[in-house]
Amino acid sequence: MQCDYFDDGRCSSCTLMGMPYAAQLASTQERCTAALAEVAPAVSWLAPFTGSESGFRNKAKLVVAGRPGAVTLGILDGAGRGVDLRDCGLYEPGLAQTFPVLADFVDRLAIEPYDVPERRGQLKHLIVTHSPDGELMIRFVLRTGHEVARIRKALPHLLGALPHAAVVSVNLQPEHKAILEGDTELVLTERSALPMRVNDVVLALRPNSFFQTNTAVAAALYLQAREWVDQRAPKSVWDLYCGVGGFALHCAAPGREVIGVEVSSDAVESARSSAADLHRQRPDLGAIRFLAGDAAFRSGPAGDSPDLVIVNPPRRGIGAQLAAWLESSPVRSIVYSSCNVDTLARDLAAMPSFRAQEARLFDMFPQTNHHEVMVRLQRD
Repeated sequence: MQCDYFDDGRCSSCTLMGMPYAAQLASTQERCTAALAEVAPAVSWLAPFTGSESGFRNKAKLVVAGRPGAVTLGILDGAGRGVDLRDCGLYEPGLAQTFPVLADFVDRLAIEPYDVPERRGQLKHLIVTHSPDGELMIRFVLRTGHEVARIRKALPHLLGALPHAAVVSVNLQPEHKAILEGDTELVLTERSALPMRVNDVVLALRPNSFFQTNTAVAAALYLQAREWVDQRAPKSVWDLYCGVGGFALHCAAPGREVIGVEVSSDAVESARSSAADLHRQRPDLGAIRFLAGDAAFRSGPAGDSPDLVIVNPPRRGIGAQLAAWLESSPVRSIVYSSCNVDTLARDLAAMPSFRAQEARLFDMFPQTNHHEVMVRLQRD
C-alpha cells in the first residue's frame, strides 16, 4: 500500500507502511510465535488469516480541528494542530465517501473545533462506523452540550445528504484529556443501534459498544472460534469480555447454553437484542444469556462453571485472578482471543494445566504491529 500522507511525513500512524505486505505478515507471525514458544512449545500454528491490506477499516475516529468553515478531519500533529487525512486509504470505500459530506456539514454548522493548545472550542471528534449493509452510525463528540440544539436542528440536512445514516448521536467529553469520548451519549435519531451483519449473525451495535474495526477479519475470527467450540461439543459455554456478543452468538447451538459476561451495560443490552433476534430466526437454539459484570472477576452464575470458556480481553489480558480461577476450576477447554501476545503468554503461564493445541494469527490491522491471536487450550 502506498500512502502520500506517510511519504510526506504528515502521518506516521501506520508504522509498517512501505514494507511489502508479505514481509509485514511474516514479521508479525514470527513475533507471535516467539512470544508463545516457551509457554506453548507444542502448539500447532494454522495459516494466518488475512484480508485486504487497504480499504478495510469500518470505523473512523477523526479529530476535528482547524476553524469554522475550514475544518480538518484526521489527527493532530506534535503541536496539537489538525492534519487532514480524509483521503486515508485504510477506510472502507463506503466509509471514506462520507468524509467530504461530513466536513461540509461541520463547516455549515460553524461549530468551533476544539483547539487543544488553547483549550477552547466545542467539537472534538467525529466517530463514524460503516456496516456491511452500507448503513452508518455518526457520533459528534462535543466538549459541552451547548451546541446539541444546533446539531439537532440541522439533522434533517445531514440525513438528506447521508440517507444511509441509521444512528446519529452526540457524545459529551468535557475533560481536557487524551480520551476519545465521555460517559454521556445523546441519541438524536429514532434508531439507537447499527445492525452489523457478520456471517449469519446480526450484531446490534450501540454508540458506546466495541466492535472490531476490520469486519472481514472479525468474521473469520468468529467462524474459527465456532469451529473450535463445535469440535468440543460443550453443553455450556461462557463468553467472558463478550462485548456485543460476537463470539457467544456465533457459538450458540441446539442443546447448548451460552452465557456472555461484559462490564458495559450498553454492550449487554446490544447483545440481548441480538440474541432475541437470533432466537426468533432459530428457535431451536439453546439458551443465550448476557450478564453485566466484570469478567476479570469471574462474574458468571455463582457456584457454577461451564464446559468451555471463551475469553477476549483487552490488551491487559485476563489477569491473575481470572487465570487462577480457570486453573483451579473444572473447565476443560478455553478459546483465548488476544490483541496482545505478551499478556497472552503471561496468562498461559499462569494456567499450566491447560495445553495450547492450536493457534492462529488474524491480521486485523495491516500496516501496523498490532495483531490478533486466537489459541485453543485443552486441559491435560
